[in-house]
Amino acid sequence: MSRIGKKPIDIPQGVKVQTSGNVVQVEGPKGTLKQEMKEEVKLAVEEDKVILERASEQKKDRALHGLYRSLIANMIQGVTEGYKVSLELIGVGFKAENKGNILNLNLGYSHLIWFQVPEGLSVSTEMKKGQNPTIHLEGIDKQLVGHVAAQLKSLRKTEPYKGKGVRVVGEHVRKKAGKQASK
Repeated sequence: MSRIGKKPIDIPQGVKVQTSGNVVQVEGPKGTLKQEMKEEVKLAVEEDKVILERASEQKKDRALHGLYRSLIANMIQGVTEGYKVSLELIGVGFKAENKGNILNLNLGYSHLIWFQVPEGLSVSTEMKKGQNPTIHLEGIDKQLVGHVAAQLKSLRKTEPYKGKGVRVVGEHVRKKAGKQASK
């Protein structure tokens, strides 16, 4: 029994949830999102709530029940509040600046990295004296924001000895002791 799938989703004021066939469309003040659903899960919109029901008690159907409930809840939150991820660049000489949706990154390599941020996301950079450069990603699609943040982190993974690299603001990195620990 999916506890998450059984929970109804509240629809805030100013948000419209529409279904056509097996496609769910959520419209809100920040934009519109669509999600295609499998036929094993049925969606019903009642007044100010969305309720999902599954076709059977098979393991696959129970998993899809909770998955689609979470996806639709994320869509509703995205079109009302949006999602934001901040990444910091930790390392000597690391820099970031943006021109529109193109990021220009200097991550300690011999070359600059040009990163095209997809449509639907807005990017801004912040460089203050005495602080690490910060990249802010904002968008309504939780999957897209997380995916782009993961791509940026993979450009320079945080290394375990000095902690240099790209990481989410507030992320804790366990550091290794290095050669001096063996003595």
